[in-house]
Amino acid sequence: MKTSSPALKYLLEKDVQVSKHFVVAVSNLSFFKSLRIHSRFLEISCDGIAWFASWIAFIWLLSSKDLYQMQVNMLFGLVLDVVVVAVLKALVRRRRPVASKDMMTIGPDKFSFPSGHASRAFFVLLFFAKLYPLHIVFLMPMTAWAVSVAISRLILQRHYVLDICAGAVIGILEALVIGLFWISEKSAFDIVGFLSSENVDSAAE
Repeated sequence: MKTSSPALKYLLEKDVQVSKHFVVAVSNLSFFKSLRIHSRFLEISCDGIAWFASWIAFIWLLSSKDLYQMQVNMLFGLVLDVVVVAVLKALVRRRRPVASKDMMTIGPDKFSFPSGHASRAFFVLLFFAKLYPLHIVFLMPMTAWAVSVAISRLILQRHYVLDICAGAVIGILEALVIGLFWISEKSAFDIVGFLSSENVDSAAE
């Protein structure tokens, strides 16, 4: 990532320092090894491919007219997230803190800004908090999950602090955009019908 602005250069340098200090502080904890293991599970739990595959399977297997609107809006939100993050990474091209040898867990890209895991986690959180509100019993662990996913990106040294903060803000903005362009129940039914007429027929019965 190249920058000619002294202020931006200073900010990025501070970001690197803060991120490194966090990793060093956490690595000195007696349960750091356990934290890294949990962080890897959190990484998988918010992986883009995993979310797409499981969500499409969810639409396909749980064929219910009452759920189509929620399912389709979430799917479009996930697509929006991938597009926004991919475009920003291509434009900014900030390198990850550490070149991981295990690239299968974080995707093929080498860029860190913004964090796609953080944007996805906070989009999902806001989606189920505001757009399709779940009971607070479910929201509390979901909030803990989203925050934990963001912290895990630092522990695994996949991202810097600014990458994660930007990702969280982007995820929240994506949820607001989906809320503004919320797909109606009829349109959602038509979309699912286009994708799988068999599922729609069975749900309509």
